[in-house]
Parts: sequence; C-alpha cells; structure tokens
Amino acid sequence: MIGSGQTYRTDLRTVAAVLAGGTGTRVGLQTPKQLVKVAGKAIIEHTIESLHACDLVDEIVVLMTPGYTDEVAALLGNRYPKVSKVLEGGATRNETTQRALDAISDEEGNVLLHDAVRPLLDQRIVEDCVRALRSYEAVDVAIPSADTIVEVDNDVIVSIPDRGRLRRGQTPQCFRLSTIRKAYALAWQDPNFTATDDCSVVLKYLPAVPIYVVTGAEHNMKITHPVDIFLADKLFQLASHAPPDTPDDYADRMRGHTLVVFGGSYGIGADIVAMARGFGADVFPFSRSETDTHVERADDVRAALSQAHEATGRIDYVVNTAGVLHKGRLSDLDESAIEESVRVNYVAPLTIARLALPYLAATKGHLLLYTSSSYTRGRADYSIYSSTKSAVVNLTQALSDEWADFGVRVNCINPERTLTPMRVRAFGEEAPESLLASGAVALTSIDVLLSDITGQVIDVRRQTPPGSGVRARTAGEAERVSAALAAAEEQVQDEDQAP
Repeated sequence: MIGSGQTYRTDLRTVAAVLAGGTGTRVGLQTPKQLVKVAGKAIIEHTIESLHACDLVDEIVVLMTPGYTDEVAALLGNRYPKVSKVLEGGATRNETTQRALDAISDEEGNVLLHDAVRPLLDQRIVEDCVRALRSYEAVDVAIPSADTIVEVDNDVIVSIPDRGRLRRGQTPQCFRLSTIRKAYALAWQDPNFTATDDCSVVLKYLPAVPIYVVTGAEHNMKITHPVDIFLADKLFQLASHAPPDTPDDYADRMRGHTLVVFGGSYGIGADIVAMARGFGADVFPFSRSETDTHVERADDVRAALSQAHEATGRIDYVVNTAGVLHKGRLSDLDESAIEESVRVNYVAPLTIARLALPYLAATKGHLLLYTSSSYTRGRADYSIYSSTKSAVVNLTQALSDEWADFGVRVNCINPERTLTPMRVRAFGEEAPESLLASGAVALTSIDVLLSDITGQVIDVRRQTPPGSGVRARTAGEAERVSAALAAAEEQVQDEDQAP
C-alpha cells in the first residue's frame, strides 16, 4: 500500500466497465437516460469517448439496459475499437457489476466501474485512478461536500457529522480484479446483501482492504433529474472549445477554408464576412440586395453553393443570417407578410441545410443558423417571427442528430437584442448601450464555427454570470472584437491596393 512500501505490478491491463442499466424514469423519459442526446451525442457516447481517449484504458465493456444492446451497438458502430462487448445489465446495480466482472477474461488486472450517466469524466480522474491501483486494491472517487450533511430519523435531525470528514462519492470505482471478485463472492453468500455502490461491497466484506480516495470533480456529475440534462448541456458547451486568442490564431484556423454566408450584406452577416476575410478564409456572401439571392428559393441557394464550390473546390462553413421581421398581430398581417416571414425565416434554413449537406459532408463542415431570444416564448405582435425562430432551434437539434454520422456539426446562435438594420427598421432608434453589437455576435459565430460542438443553442449576452454557459461580450472581450474588425479592414485595404 502507499506509505507501507508495498507496490503492485504496473503491466496489468485495465478494463473499463460502463454500467448503463438505468431506465430514465426520474428524468421523465420512456427510454434509458443514457441514450438522451446532450451536446449533440448520446450521454453514453460521451462517457465511452472519455474512457476511450485515455491511453491507460485497454478495453471497454458496456452493460446496457436489457432490450437496448443492439441500439447501443449500432450507435457506437466501429468508432471505438476498445469497446469489446455490449451486454445486457442485470436487474440491480450489483447484478450488473457481477455481469461486468464475468465478462472480463483476465484472471488479474484492473477494472474501472463507471456510471454511464457521468459523461463529463475527465482524463485526469481516470489517470489518477489507474495510477492509484498500482499501490491500492480498491480506489474510489469523491469530492468534498460544500453542504452541511444531516442525519435524520422520522424527519428529525439526530446528528450533524463533521463536514470536513465527509465526501460525495462519484465514479469510477476501481479495483484489482481479484479483490472485487472476492468481495462479490462473499457478498452473494449473504442473504441480506444489498449495496448501492461497489466500494461499499469491499468495505463490508473485505474490511481489511483500504480504499484509497482519488479527488473527483464537480463537473463529474451524474445525470439523474431533468435539470441535470440542461446543466450537462451547458457544461459541454463551456468545455468544448477555447476560442483562439489573437487574429493570427484565427488565421491559422481559417486560412484555406471556404465560408458561404447567406444574408451577408449587412448586420451580423456582413461582420462575419469582414472578419472571416480578415482571417484569411475564402468568403462568399450572398444576399437579396447585392447578389439577388433569395434564400427561400432552392435554385438561388443551389447556384450560390455551386459558385463557391467551383471557385475553391470545397465548402467548410455555411452560415445563414438572413431573416425578416414583420411586427403585428396575426389577425392584422396580410398574407404576403405571413408568407414571407415563414419562407425566409424557416423554409430558407430548411432549403439551405438540405442543399448544403453534400458539400459539408465532404469537409466534415459546419452549418450555423440563428434564432432569437423570443423563441422560448411566443409574444404578442411577434407570433410568426418567434414561432419560426423556435422552429429553427428544433431544426438545429434534429439535424445535429441526423448528420452526426456525416461528421457535420449544426449549431444555432441566440443573441440578445442586437443593433442591426433589421432591428432599427422594426423598432426605430434605441440606446446603443442597451443593445449588443453585431460584431460581438459575429465573433462568437466564428468561435462556434471553429469549435467541435454540435446541436447547441449558444446564447450571446452583453453581461452574464460566470459559469452560466452563456457567451458574453463584455469589456474584457471587446479588444478581441476590435482586433478582428481591424484585421478585416486591413485585409480589405490590401486587396483594394493590389495591382
């Protein structure tokens, strides 16, 4: 043991067993919660991805809710070669663990037992666990409790333990194979055997075996309740990608790539065009006013995409910022205004998505759409606008699932009230300090295009609480916006002066 001078072999294989026997009833679902999509992928896929990425893990065994093994096998495909088996779990957590132990062929080695619904597991925790098994036979993962823990009997407090000695248990729980197998062999002989986790089995039936504790992480959360899905989605959004720091960093990422922007003549679209050109991308803007491109017309969209592809041989990013806003009650709007709203705000994204897919699939590219904060709740005088923007959010989430096998990412930007010509036409002059700058939304858009996230609605706000999962463009980031626009202006000037 650590501290006693005893060490174990370091050449033993490590098998991770993903325990996915839950049903999702507490989340309010009819299907297992581990199959729920978070950040564009099933929860179980994120979990397996984390374990698969660790060099210290040699094999992965999946124990899935009975009746869903074929679905999981199809979901994983051949993308995770360390996954050797997808088997049915048992009726209880303990039965599922036993099936995992039975499925491992090694007589001796390391086993990491991890909840499938802890998808935010990071590499540091896995590595710490495997290294701890070089000196310990049993290893748990836990974090300090920020809350006071009380013991109750009949709803009355009977004890308040010292919080300094308490920890909140997580997974993986890790063992030498011979140790956990022996503990379970003894446990099954006990007619009163019951346990909610695997370390407690070792603690009760092999009390002489110390259980070492590796420090976990707050974000290594277990998805149990509906709110956990929302939180996990935001945590993935925060952790997915750090934006480049300087214009040179952006240029390194964008140079040689082709960007098509529909609605690129003014506002957010025009700023995206200017910034991306400044970063060295090949940019093709299309709009009704400058290129006579009507985004709701399939022939116009088809011609625009073909033009960009013929010029560069590829399309990496397609952005649609085009939109119209007709204010007024539904009963007061004429049919032409209603039709235009639906066609431009919803039919156009459908058309662009359908026609862009072949190009984006070839480059494993990115489609970026835009919604409005009004999508969360329909409002009087904005019934058509807000409902079509809500549809765009639903479309984003659906397409991210449909296109996952192609490697194409689909996301949606949700800016707060932004200073754009469309807003000025609809609402007149407003205090500039009350509105988000279009350049701020444009830079966030480019950040998202360069990220690996998919199926996300990215909120952009002028101010936001730390850790909320919302992208903010505050004073500290204003320099990045200014630098991006300055780089774009310099690039345009150089092009104008070229012979």
